[in-house]
Amino acid sequence: MSPPTLAVWKFASCDGCQLTLLDCEDELLEVAARFQIADFGEASSARIAGPYDLSLVEGSITTEADRQRIVAIREQSRVLVTIGACASAGGIQALRNLADVNEFAAAVYPQPGYIDTLATSTPASEHVTVDYTLHGCPIDRGQLLDTLTALAVGRRPRLPGSTVCTECKRRGTVCLPVAEGIACLGPVTRAGCGALCPAHHRGCYGCFGPADQPATPTLIPLLRRDGMSDNDIDRVFSTFNVAAPWHPEAR
Repeated sequence: MSPPTLAVWKFASCDGCQLTLLDCEDELLEVAARFQIADFGEASSARIAGPYDLSLVEGSITTEADRQRIVAIREQSRVLVTIGACASAGGIQALRNLADVNEFAAAVYPQPGYIDTLATSTPASEHVTVDYTLHGCPIDRGQLLDTLTALAVGRRPRLPGSTVCTECKRRGTVCLPVAEGIACLGPVTRAGCGALCPAHHRGCYGCFGPADQPATPTLIPLLRRDGMSDNDIDRVFSTFNVAAPWHPEAR
């Protein structure tokens, strides 16, 4: 029996989440043994035509060609997993959604008429059905490997919906807002990073996006208490996951 086929696709993104897979080093050999890597432009020019058992999609949809391409990929993929903040929430490039993209194009390009772009940067889920999502900017290596292993053996991936606060408790990290008055988005940010920033004495800045039930309105007064102005609060929610569900509440 031949192994399941794996394809990795890039849309508007920095490639960092694809590189997370390549950075698996020794485990990458195990991935290659479990899957037939059919299409992965970041790693090889060799390509095998679909259909595919599993597609990993990085990047947001920003052009009409992107929109048509993600629909075609969905049709060829038995399971589709979006990886990273760009694919799951539109990425930092979704800042364009809050302004007029034509004004940006006119300011940057001498002949903006040649620029083919949509007015917004959107996640793949706004165009096709997504089976699973790995959040983060970039995604977590361990979570990626666990997801690939699970799908290879027919198990549902273990994807957290709780907050970074739970990870701080697990690793014994002192709560920065409570103990030191350091502003932190941990109470509303999805777990998955291992509370990396709080463990290094830095408040969480939300790169994994909102948890399943983010109590953002409750957090806002605490951020103000810890020295953030309304402009600071607006900016801290306007980064990797600016178009994620927490943003309307944050404003």
